[in-house]
Amino acid sequence: MAAVEIDLGKLPFDIDFHPSDHLVAAGLITGDLLLYRYNADSPAQKLLEVKAHSESCRTVRFIHEGRAIVTGSPDCSILATDIETGSEIVRLENSHGAAVNRIVNLTESTIASGDDEGCIKVWDTRQRSCSHSFNAHEEYISDITFAADSMKLLATSGDGSLSVCNLRSSKIQTRSEFSEEELLSVVIMKNGRKVICGTQSGTLLLYSWGFFKDCSDRFVDLSPNSIDALLKLDEDRVITGCENGLISLVGILPNKIIQPIGEHSEYPVERLAFSHDRKYLGSASHDHLLKLWDLNELVQDSEDGAKNDSSAEDSDNDGMDVDDNIPKSSKDTRYRDRRSCIPNY
Repeated sequence: MAAVEIDLGKLPFDIDFHPSDHLVAAGLITGDLLLYRYNADSPAQKLLEVKAHSESCRTVRFIHEGRAIVTGSPDCSILATDIETGSEIVRLENSHGAAVNRIVNLTESTIASGDDEGCIKVWDTRQRSCSHSFNAHEEYISDITFAADSMKLLATSGDGSLSVCNLRSSKIQTRSEFSEEELLSVVIMKNGRKVICGTQSGTLLLYSWGFFKDCSDRFVDLSPNSIDALLKLDEDRVITGCENGLISLVGILPNKIIQPIGEHSEYPVERLAFSHDRKYLGSASHDHLLKLWDLNELVQDSEDGAKNDSSAEDSDNDGMDVDDNIPKSSKDTRYRDRRSCIPNY
């Protein structure tokens, strides 16, 4: 599958697409924020290059219907930048007590951020204030996803566990048992019944909703390398980005590799994201490239809807939120900073 390539010049840590226009943003190891206009028929045009942070720009998200971009950094700040002018709208200097590693959109006016010490915060972007704070983990927050119907945040961490934070009660509802490996990515699938986590070893862990203490299934044949990024295509299929540079389409329950989508040579895939029209899959890697993969045929297939294999479904009573105990710490020497080899991270 052919891809449009954008040479970012430096190592990217995150990408995000504009919610309604053909724009894509990237955050670089240098602290720079880049904004491009992309078109299938011509080279991408750089619209903006801003020195957003004094240290690396680890995470990037469009907010306020795409009028601004928020970024997070090891300098502990969260910055909002105007996409038209590149000017600073607001900078929260000490938004976290540690490096900001992940930002995700929740609603039109709220975002969540996670740091290197396991803290998750929810922000009102209009009031520019923190509405919730959860000390959910002992190591860095690697990924966050949002279950809007139940107002719950699910986060994965380098401490090897999955947490569920309830925004209605402002409490950590539960946390999984500690895995022997770092959890790096998370998506919710099967119409909310399953939670899928990518791991350092290349195994996908499947949790049933309401039964988060331990995984209900493992997909061990996917990759010998870490699964750094997950992106849900539909309720039955997920796109994986791995440390070995491979991007694949994977079926969940039944668990199977459906097809390869692309690759970044042998360089780790940092992030995956869809364009607003889902025509393109964006992937960013250590080869300094942002690749835009044409997913027209794949998206058309997904609209037909993959049929569930009922025999492979879990029999858990998934509608119940039965987990309510948080396991005690099992922190030990297995934890490591998986990015410690990257300078300025």
